[in-house]
Parts: sequence; C-alpha cells; structure tokens
Amino acid sequence: MKLYNPRAWFALIFEFHRSDTFRKMIWVLVVFALYAFGLTWAEIQFRDHFPFHSTIAVHSLLGFIMGLLLVFRTNTAYDRWWEGRKQWGALVNSTRHFAYQLAALLPGPEYAEDRAALTRLIAAYPSALRHHLRRQAPAETLRNLAADAPHGLQPGDLAVDAPQHVPNAIAAELYRRIAGWNRSGAITGEMLINLNKELARFTDITGACERILKTPIPFGYNLFIKKFIFAYTVTLPLGLVDSFGWWSAPLSVFVLYVFGSLELLAEEIEEPFGLDANDLPTDPLADTMRTNVAELLK
Repeated sequence: MKLYNPRAWFALIFEFHRSDTFRKMIWVLVVFALYAFGLTWAEIQFRDHFPFHSTIAVHSLLGFIMGLLLVFRTNTAYDRWWEGRKQWGALVNSTRHFAYQLAALLPGPEYAEDRAALTRLIAAYPSALRHHLRRQAPAETLRNLAADAPHGLQPGDLAVDAPQHVPNAIAAELYRRIAGWNRSGAITGEMLINLNKELARFTDITGACERILKTPIPFGYNLFIKKFIFAYTVTLPLGLVDSFGWWSAPLSVFVLYVFGSLELLAEEIEEPFGLDANDLPTDPLADTMRTNVAELLK
C-alpha cells in the first residue's frame, strides 16, 4: 500500500505511480482515440448517410445509469477492502491479547524456552496468513517463515512437517501446547478456556479473510458493467459531434478514461491482500505484530 499525505491535493494531481490507471490504459486510450477521430470524421463528412444525427438524449440517460452502476461497483469493492482492514486490525489486537496473557501465565525462568517458542509461533501467524491469502504454496510459506528474522520458525516448532494450510497448523500447534500445560497443571482449566477464546479469534479472522478472497463479484454483474462501458463509449462520438464537432473525439477518450479507471480501481481493491499499490499494508502489519509479540513475551 502506498502511503501519502491526503492534504497535499495539488501535488497528488501530478503524482504518477505504478498503480496509476493512465499507465495501464494508455494503449487502449490511443486505439480508442484513433477510432473516435475516425468516427467523428465519418459523421462530419457523410452526415446525411448516418441514420441518426445525434444520440445525445440517449447517452445522457445511459450516462446517469452508468454513474449509478459504477458508484455501486466502487462501494462494493471498497466494502471488501475495508472489511479486510478491520479483520487485520482485529488480528493485531488478538495477537497482543494472546501474548500478554501467556506472558503473565508463564512468567518463571523454567518457561523461558516455551516463551521463545510461543514468540515464534504467534509472530509467524500473521506472516503465514498474508502468504496464504496471496495463494503462495505452503512449502514456500514455511521457507519464508523460517527466514523471518529474528523470530523465524525453527525445526520442531510445528508438529506437522508439511501442512497444506499453514495458519491452521500454527493455530493447532498453539492449542496443543496450551492444552499440554493444562494437563501438566501449569495453567488451570479456566485459564485454558480464556486462552482458547483468544486463539479461536485467529481462526475466525482467517475465515473472514478467506471469504473475501474466495467470493469475487458475481461474474455476470462484472461482465455486464464492462459491456455497458464498451457500448456506451464506442457510440459516444455520435452523441457529441453535433454539439462539439471535432472535440467530441477527445471528450469521448476522456469519458472512457474516467469510466475505465473506476472499473480498474474497483478490480484492484476488491482483492485487498495482494501486492498492488492500493492493497492493504499486510507486510508492515505483520512486522508490527512480530515486534509487539516479541516484546510482550521477552
């Protein structure tokens, strides 16, 4: 996610970055500009041969409908982005709660090794989740978790050597360890219940993020918007030429840029766990949780 100063609005006008929609659409806009100028020239030169001299009334009505569709499309995509951010905010709180409870329940020097293992496991959970949501292979995720300094996973931290769902494997290992302390008498049954509630939130958050990831906008709705934008813009020069003459071509290109940009931005933020500039800052959040957990369980 790109960080910026929202108050520097004048500087943002001239800001270009890798997610800028103009860069993505440049060749589409060039081809459409050639088409729009050709259609405008044809209508001006052979006006009497065109079945309609102006479609501005139809385009005005369709433009209003298009605006409503794009507003709904953008709001739906932003709701998914914001839901993902709330879930990762909840994960920040849950890792902190879980870590300081364990630090208080296992304070003695005899639990130093256990606290070190807990630091690695809890700190690894957010990193495992971000890799899982990016559809990374479990084996590669485990290699990345082992390389996360200074609290990377070590051999023997997980009871399962090759899990297919790494976040679930880490949560299961955490529960196995606290259940073992309960059986040994290190923690009471009431303490186990409280810790289990905190650990259950990890799985709830993972499930919510997977729901966002695996439930895209319905195909038919997405396809309809793209077809609507295409049909609207390719006929727009016919509606503008009577009022704007040769200016109808650049105006049509601008309209395509606006509508296309809104659709591209909606596509980018509706899956907010990737590496695009407008996706959630899962990498910094995972680093923050790793630092907080290490401090609490030190």
